[in-house]
Amino acid sequence: MGKSSKYLYYITHIDNVKSILDLGILSHEIIERDKINFTPIYDTQIVSNRRDIKTPDNRSLWEFANLYFQPRNPMLYRVLCEKSIDDIVILAVQKDILNRSDIFISNGNAAHSLSNILHADNGIKIIPQIMEDIKKEWWKEEDGSKRKIMAECLVPNKILSIKIDSIYVANHSVAEKVKNVIKHCNLDVIPEPYMFFENPRKIDLTQYLSVVEGDVFFSRMQTLTISVNTVGIMGKGLASRAKYQFPDIYVLYQDLCRKRVIKIGRPYLYKPEYSLDSLLADEPLNLSNANLVTWFLLFPTKRHWKEQSDIKGIEEGLQWLKDNYKREGITSLAIPALGCGLGRLNWKDVGPLICRYLSTFDIKIMLYLPAEKKIEERFLTKEFLLGES
Repeated sequence: MGKSSKYLYYITHIDNVKSILDLGILSHEIIERDKINFTPIYDTQIVSNRRDIKTPDNRSLWEFANLYFQPRNPMLYRVLCEKSIDDIVILAVQKDILNRSDIFISNGNAAHSLSNILHADNGIKIIPQIMEDIKKEWWKEEDGSKRKIMAECLVPNKILSIKIDSIYVANHSVAEKVKNVIKHCNLDVIPEPYMFFENPRKIDLTQYLSVVEGDVFFSRMQTLTISVNTVGIMGKGLASRAKYQFPDIYVLYQDLCRKRVIKIGRPYLYKPEYSLDSLLADEPLNLSNANLVTWFLLFPTKRHWKEQSDIKGIEEGLQWLKDNYKREGITSLAIPALGCGLGRLNWKDVGPLICRYLSTFDIKIMLYLPAEKKIEERFLTKEFLLGES
């Protein structure tokens, strides 16, 4: 999160980079008034709604260029639901823009009714709290974190291009495209996939199975797998994340443990009616794919949270999944390296086991590598994971 405290950020389409470097980051009002050729990334209705929101001096948000304190936010998530990641860039703007006396600062999404928009004099005072609020890696509606993580700096009219320090993109191929556009500008173009909700690395093992790095909770798969124990405690890791972000899952999980439904070798598939996008994206009701539900597979890897994960039990659970995924209606699957994190199992043992089972499925599967430790390249090859020469 260090980068997020170093700059302010502007999210835009790659096609706009040349214009921005020529004209600066412009307010919607100027773009519309001067008929600037501009490729939008936001839903038209969302942007139009901001026109009616006023700053304390009675100016429309349309009269301001808006920067985020944290680019990894519901707006970026929403954009990446609808656009190709290769089309999106994040401009890092020098933070001394906060010293200007004509800016406004909001302690959340400026268009949200619960956010306060403060003039620079008072806005500066709330920045420490903003920086604390944006440290979270995830958010939810209920506690206000979804709104707060979208705190903004509102700059009247335009931000000069000389204030742009660097450009962040998702991968090296996009970086080359941007470098060709800005040949005469002395700006760093930085491939930084972790600023995006995307897999920074993907190794295809079969037509359907891939091993990836990244955040399983931002997978585009229909079913997300959460490793659990059988005593009803979500203390750390992915389970803790689920407990915070999806409290209904936690309540269900505890009930299943009390009833002894959750057992080693017997995962449980939860099929809620909501979509992950509806919970995580900004203004999700306008999303074209917001009606696509997300299911959660509670996969027990150990009996007690203090114990090491049970590799035999994991294999039994994989067999159950193999026998039942079609009947249950699973159409695509995101699954972590079961037992390899807090479960203290070794990828060298678990990776080939998981891949041996999942490689027989005829649905799209993303197997997420353990984040706790870098895996040696020799243990990521098709030969090692599938036993193929």
